[in-house]
Amino acid sequence: MQYDRQTYRIAGSGRFGAYALAVGLIGLALCAYGWISDAPRFYHAWLTSFVYWVSLALAGLFFTMLHHLANARWSVVIRRVPENLAMFLPWLFIAFVPVHLGIHDLYHWSHEEALLHDAILQKKAAFLNVEFFTVRAMFYFAVWTIFALRLRRLSLRQDETGDPALTQRLRNTSTGGMLLFALTVTFAAFDWLMSLEPHWYSTIFGVYFFGGCFLGGLALITAILLALRWGGVLREEVTVEHYHDLGKLLFGFTIFWAYIGFAQYFLIWYGNIPEETHWFQMRWVESWKAIGYLLVFGHFALPFVVMLFRWVKRSTTALAVVSVWFLVMHWFDIYYLVYPTLLEQGARIGWLEIAATVGLGGVMLWLFGRYFGAHRVMPTGDPFVEASLKHVNF
Repeated sequence: MQYDRQTYRIAGSGRFGAYALAVGLIGLALCAYGWISDAPRFYHAWLTSFVYWVSLALAGLFFTMLHHLANARWSVVIRRVPENLAMFLPWLFIAFVPVHLGIHDLYHWSHEEALLHDAILQKKAAFLNVEFFTVRAMFYFAVWTIFALRLRRLSLRQDETGDPALTQRLRNTSTGGMLLFALTVTFAAFDWLMSLEPHWYSTIFGVYFFGGCFLGGLALITAILLALRWGGVLREEVTVEHYHDLGKLLFGFTIFWAYIGFAQYFLIWYGNIPEETHWFQMRWVESWKAIGYLLVFGHFALPFVVMLFRWVKRSTTALAVVSVWFLVMHWFDIYYLVYPTLLEQGARIGWLEIAATVGLGGVMLWLFGRYFGAHRVMPTGDPFVEASLKHVNF
């Protein structure tokens, strides 16, 4: 990978892009075999992988819009990473096709016979039906794609023209985008995850999903920036001060995710209504209990203690370990939401779950490399780029 500090461009993605694509294609080939040999398990593995990568792409879109809305200076030099992560979203709509094809294996409410003797499903039928489910998914991706493309296009135009007026246009776009983002992400979480168990509901579930989504996205942004740094890209532009801020965000959203998760659990425990408590009871048997403990201690308690220390947030090595750890924990969080409907007697993670995640992820990271290498790796036309380069924590 050749990096030119005068133009802020890289020539090619090195071997990483080729390796990512190769691994991705191998993973997808294994998924095809898994679909033939065990279709229900394949669809659950694919849904887990699909939601995982969509959540990371959504985090990139949210970070970009939040940057513009907050009129942030410090994050200008790293903004191109979340911008390009958001560009996963148009392609991930293709990855929704297997979810649609496997809807009867995934969602109990999709069977017409399930409605005959189920009063609750009959009342929800106007919302939970195959046609409306598919139309909503198309709407979600249309909204996300429109805003991801527009924000990136305006950002690239500002690189070429240096027009400061584009900063206000980016902010205006993000204003409407943030409102639609909140609605679409909440309903997507309801559709793809909560409706796996249609008798259960939680009004805070969308916020819980968003918390994990942004925490995982921050981890991926940090991990990508550190990988680029070790490859000699943005080594001098993205300083320890920027990593410190990313570390503070990781620490803050670790607490936010845990707070929302506990609030959801506590209210359901306190209410003690059978329609609500069964969701947790399903996850308190056999090895599912171990996954629950893993999330409590691995997703919150351990990272919370580790990231209390200032030096961790300013150490590139420590942040690399923490970022990878959060990405793994985020996957377990999605797995914990999806799989109990299939494996009621206990968790089981095998080659198919790994193949689906690595297969889709390999292709997405290859696309990221192509997007990242096609333009300047830093928004050089932003009027606050100099302030970002000189950013110092206080």
